[in-house]
Amino acid sequence: YLMLVFLYTISLNLSNNFFSEDCWNFHGNCRDSCYKNEQVYVFCLSGKLCCVKPKYQPHLPKVIKG
Repeated sequence: YLMLVFLYTISLNLSNNFFSEDCWNFHGNCRDSCYKNEQVYVFCLSGKLCCVKPKYQPHLPKVIKG
């Protein structure tokens, strides 16, 4: 019985790592928190943050306050 529980737990961890939800045209990853250099622009369907690497971040116009 313990072996069955162990295998089930391992399979859940592997499925979360290998079949993670993608976003931002497959350039972002859905996570609970983003890495230091990543930005959030949208939320994933699962409610997690869509973390986008700097290489794929959009170039947003600068706002000039006058």
